[in-house]
Amino acid sequence: MKTVLITGATSGFGEAAARKFSAEGHKVVLCGRREARLQALAAELGPEALPVQLDVQDRDAVDAVINNLPDAYKSIDVLLNNAGLALGLGGADTADLDQWDTMVDTNIKGLMYLCRAVLPLMTAKGSGHVVNMGSVAASWPYPGGNTYGGTKAFVQQFSRNLRADLLGKNIRVTNIEPGMCETEFSVVRFDGDADKAGQVYAGMKPLCAEDIAEIVYWTTALPSHINVNQLEVMPVAQAWSPFAVHREDG
Repeated sequence: MKTVLITGATSGFGEAAARKFSAEGHKVVLCGRREARLQALAAELGPEALPVQLDVQDRDAVDAVINNLPDAYKSIDVLLNNAGLALGLGGADTADLDQWDTMVDTNIKGLMYLCRAVLPLMTAKGSGHVVNMGSVAASWPYPGGNTYGGTKAFVQQFSRNLRADLLGKNIRVTNIEPGMCETEFSVVRFDGDADKAGQVYAGMKPLCAEDIAEIVYWTTALPSHINVNQLEVMPVAQAWSPFAVHREDG
């Protein structure tokens, strides 16, 4: 039985991963901001699920949560850094700086805070696995992806550097980079506009949260000498576009 700490556990990839790990007999620490959802999920998953209200943007709160975990959950085997979001789809010349700050504070700083808090526990026991949730936006730009793509490029490079730092310490690091996946992601990006979010996936079959949960679980269930460094996954209906070229009229 492993102990798995999951951020952003109240929806999407995090919630699906919590269900998957729990179904496979592992203990899960469910971290998220929405207390009611946390409690409901923990009640559904049973006594091995520990709900912990946490905003990953708060460095002191992250440290307090990790330092005060009950003894039965202190030995973290898997850290799933899943908390993250995209806000807006405007160009960099018109973007809302508050939205940029929120993406940086959550997608970058929150992930760093969790890694820094949990890694000493893993190094002390000589094992562990950090799974960071990236995005295809780390490698493939698109209009309006500016800061979101930049934060996921950070996750990609930070994950690689973690591998370098942790060499010889028996700690695995995996960066999973999904493409189009229908969760609350687009609803959040478009400020609750479900119709606009639905248009993103109209006429195609996107990935779902359970697909990503299966991939997350698979990377952690491999023999301990195997490390999946980076895994990019898209639905079959998604691929790359030709280069965009702006042409003057006339």
